[in-house]
Amino acid sequence: MTRRLIQAAGAALMLLAGTALARPALAQETVRVGSTPTGVPFTFLDTKTNTIQGVMVDVISAIGKQAGFSVQIEPFQFSTLIAALTAKKIDAISAAMFITPPRQEVIAFSAPVYTYGEGLVVPKADTKAYTAFADLKGETVGAQVGTAFVDALKKSGQFSDVKVYDTFPDMLRDVNAGRVKAVFADAPIIAYNLKSGNFPNAHLVGSYKPVVVGSVGIGVRKDDAALLAKINAGLSKIKENGELARILEKWGLQPSVNPS
Repeated sequence: MTRRLIQAAGAALMLLAGTALARPALAQETVRVGSTPTGVPFTFLDTKTNTIQGVMVDVISAIGKQAGFSVQIEPFQFSTLIAALTAKKIDAISAAMFITPPRQEVIAFSAPVYTYGEGLVVPKADTKAYTAFADLKGETVGAQVGTAFVDALKKSGQFSDVKVYDTFPDMLRDVNAGRVKAVFADAPIIAYNLKSGNFPNAHLVGSYKPVVVGSVGIGVRKDDAALLAKINAGLSKIKENGELARILEKWGLQPSVNPS
């Protein structure tokens, strides 16, 4: 009887030990993802739920389901995202952030999620068929801080001044009121915002040909190769199974938009 009790106790201990060892594998990793409250349809603050929503939130959430991690979205201004990532306040960036060489010197990016170029917005009364920077030579134009468009505008040498805005709405309000000749920003974000009707005196110039065409990607720290591998694997799966295309369609974007 004693031997049987000892054997039973030993078996129970082995079972408990096995369960304890299994727990870490069962626990799902939570990835803190920095995103922005402006930039609809890519990211925006949903005032009804007080949460960040949009294309890039849906994309990273779908990637997480495929790769086996949960997502915790944390709001940051666009210009502070990379600093927050390198300071380890977040683990990844999922926003309308182009993969550019200067950014790749600081952080690592996933494979491309979506490709597009900048759009040009001018006051509605301005009906000129602008096609390039040179058509606005000597004018004051604007772009949002932290975007790839600011450097391109400044380096072109075409403008008397390049006004840099903290937020996307501030920029659109200025061109809507005629306080600036034109502004440049992500074409899909501009189109979505103008459809809202909040900027009735501004319009997107259909004839304009973008200069800064790039791809949005998920950003991670350079030393976090394991997370990058998971994100790329998950991204590959949602491209293959059509989920990425469905997310883009949900937010009114075409799967292969690349303005030219």
